[in-house]
Amino acid sequence: MPSPFPGMDPYLEDPSLWPDFHQRLASEIGRRLTPLLRPRYFAALEPRVIYEPLDTGELRIMFPDAGVMESPPRAREPSVAYAQTDVSSTPVPLKRLVPMYVPVKTQTIFIRDRHNNRLVTVIEILSSANKRPGSYSLREYHRKRLTLLHSKAHLLEIDLLRKGERPPLEKPLPDVPYFAVLSRADRRPVADVWPIRLQEVLPILPLPLLDPDPDVPLELGRAVAAVYNDGAFDLRIDYQELLPDSHLSPENAAWVDNLLREKGLR
Repeated sequence: MPSPFPGMDPYLEDPSLWPDFHQRLASEIGRRLTPLLRPRYFAALEPRVIYEPLDTGELRIMFPDAGVMESPPRAREPSVAYAQTDVSSTPVPLKRLVPMYVPVKTQTIFIRDRHNNRLVTVIEILSSANKRPGSYSLREYHRKRLTLLHSKAHLLEIDLLRKGERPPLEKPLPDVPYFAVLSRADRRPVADVWPIRLQEVLPILPLPLLDPDPDVPLELGRAVAAVYNDGAFDLRIDYQELLPDSHLSPENAAWVDNLLREKGLR
């Protein structure tokens, strides 16, 4: 069953679904690009592990409940010093949560020239970790991005997450949920930007290569649709539930509700 949304399905942003969707999307994009890149280029997936902070609501999603097992008592005679000392611990004055981090594997797609392994284009599908304000992963991504922007490689950033801090651009972006940004090495600092509304199909993005080779098309919408189907996300999403965040305008929230009612999912 296909997604009821014409483009990006915002329910895929749920923390319990996004890591799987992210991994599958990177693989699907690489698979679709391979026949278009032959024989001069190839697409390679290069994994990277980042540590994403979790809030207490996410802990039960990511980890099973911890169990505490009690060992059977062992018979032991207390030492004389222990038996004669009555020391109680100081009462605990405060309780606080310890920040928890979970390792998350992300995939970056590298397009390389097969003759000399030269890096030609990088495709980044942004994750929640490298968009979290103030996080170490965000700072690391900005450093990586800056290195790429000062290189001779093209950079395509695909942002299919409404929450978080977007990669910086000179001027503010329109108030829409999703974006794609292409920085061509030979046109910097000018970048091409595709604002993507919930109501729209996902764009076909140009993927630049080396001169004089023409761009190859990345059909983002078809890639997302294939991932949704192959991952059986229709069986894993309950569209009766409201989206679990407030990052939708009232107009978009009303549109989502009407769409799902028209599709018979509410």
